[in-house]
Amino acid sequence: MSLSLPKVLTLAAVREAYARGADPHELIAACASRIAAGDRAAFITPTPAAILQDAVAALLARAPGPNSLPLWGVPFAVKDNIDVAGLPTTCACPEFAHVAKEDAPVVAKLIAAGAIVMGKTNLDQFATGLNGTRSPYGAPRSVFDADFISGGSSSGSAVSVAAGSVTFSLGTDTAGSGRVPAMLNNIVGIKPTPGLLSNRGMVPACESLDCITVFALSVADAAEARRVTEGYDPADPWSRAAQPHVIPGTGLRIGVLAPADRDFRGDANAERLYDIACARLEATLVPIDYTPFRDTAALLYDGAWVAEREVAFAALGLPPSVLDPSVGAIFAKGRELSALDAFRGLHKLEALKRRCAEQLAKVDVLLLPTAPTTFTVAEMLDQPIAANSALGLYTNFCNFLGMAAIAVPSGFGDNGLPYGAMLVAPGFSDDALLPLADTLHRLAATGSGIDREAILPPLSASSPDAARIDIAVVGAHLSGMPLNPEVTGLGGTLVGPRRTLPGYRLFALPGTSPPKPGMVFEPDYVGPGIELEVWSLPAEGFAQFVGAIPSPLGIGRIRLADGSDVAGFLCESWAVAGAREVTQFGGWRAFVAANAAKPAEATSAS
Repeated sequence: MSLSLPKVLTLAAVREAYARGADPHELIAACASRIAAGDRAAFITPTPAAILQDAVAALLARAPGPNSLPLWGVPFAVKDNIDVAGLPTTCACPEFAHVAKEDAPVVAKLIAAGAIVMGKTNLDQFATGLNGTRSPYGAPRSVFDADFISGGSSSGSAVSVAAGSVTFSLGTDTAGSGRVPAMLNNIVGIKPTPGLLSNRGMVPACESLDCITVFALSVADAAEARRVTEGYDPADPWSRAAQPHVIPGTGLRIGVLAPADRDFRGDANAERLYDIACARLEATLVPIDYTPFRDTAALLYDGAWVAEREVAFAALGLPPSVLDPSVGAIFAKGRELSALDAFRGLHKLEALKRRCAEQLAKVDVLLLPTAPTTFTVAEMLDQPIAANSALGLYTNFCNFLGMAAIAVPSGFGDNGLPYGAMLVAPGFSDDALLPLADTLHRLAATGSGIDREAILPPLSASSPDAARIDIAVVGAHLSGMPLNPEVTGLGGTLVGPRRTLPGYRLFALPGTSPPKPGMVFEPDYVGPGIELEVWSLPAEGFAQFVGAIPSPLGIGRIRLADGSDVAGFLCESWAVAGAREVTQFGGWRAFVAANAAKPAEATSAS
């Protein structure tokens, strides 16, 4: 088929292309061409064509069916301080460059899920900066105006998503590097709770505060990639087992900046769009005293944690002469600090944590500007330290406090540039933040990246409650059908009706009682999609339910029309040989209704 890429590459767009017969070799090659034609500073090392071909061939060998893995053939990019086997890791320092021997665990998980690495992206050197200009490989620019910064340090990762070169990307965040570039390029940046994702295979910047992040075009896409990568890693000393934090569904209290704490550096667009964002959610707005958060944020560059950056750099055995001047000045400051300074900093942090906790006790979630303003590249180069510091005013505190955050677009200013807002909540509120962030993004109506008309996909049907598991039913277990009590009797609750992607066929299985259908997936088949229902079951109920499923039925992953996937009923292909096909009805319920007067025919189905 002739392949034409949309402006931006959502998960739904990629999956739909494959469902309709797109060749992954062709799609990945088209992405590579877009990378080559785009901002040359966005990628330090695009993946060579031969390696891309091998990666796609390996995917087809282990999972030949389109969309048969969670991220089958999905193109993504990796910040160049995270290892990808066979590609150089540079940290934007040529003298440090070396070819990685193995994938970082987060990268390995994404590849196992079917995703394809398109290359290593540019960054502020050694992930030190929030602006994107501190790299000998060039300065990626805002996708909306090349005079303006892209944000950093995950500059290339954000630009690659916003420009439509990849579907999602990995960044890192110590001070705000997974959020500020999201704002400046009209995309979503998920900064997980520190420790939720393994940091192994990442070159540390400030090891006690670092975390790997995800950029994507929507909250749904970013959340799906994050869920693939997360998980406790016993080999990473900073990894933490998740203990989900719940945000109330009603009576929500949102902490916002008090008038005395509002600092937008004179940027009227940023201030106006922050006020609009605050009015978008149905909640009680509670002004908080931002002072302790601001003082905590200041510790990152004005306190002893600067020395931790020098610790990471010193371990590499490189001379300071290899450093970007601004980065070198920061590391030099770290060499001047003593053990006494470190303990003074730790003591100050504990006192600030107590003061922050007093403010957090008043609210359920914070809604802050992602950054107070933006800068031109010329302004940043003229005042590299002061301007960079301004960008982190509202982000630097998060990892000190072990919090989760999601940055989403909030609108465009009259200067044509995007601005953003950021939700922040206690650690392991990662899933609980998703619906709020998704709502904010939708109400902002900014589209995604360079496509301001892009349609946002719905959040995954997957339940954020780890104690429940979603399952798709297509036949006799549908609501109102004979076997539905088997679902409700195990504590099942209806999530809602859904439809599959094209590629699924439905057959009436002969000799079943009550009548049941068999649904099979055929990569080359283009049909209407099949209507089904998604139900949520307690984990124990899910296990009991699945354990009772008779042959030839089983449970697999079903791709839905909204781009998400869910566990659900599939049938072994041999069982439908000679069976009546009922795909044309669009679903089992419609088939049964159409054949209500023909019980003999209906009993040969389901």
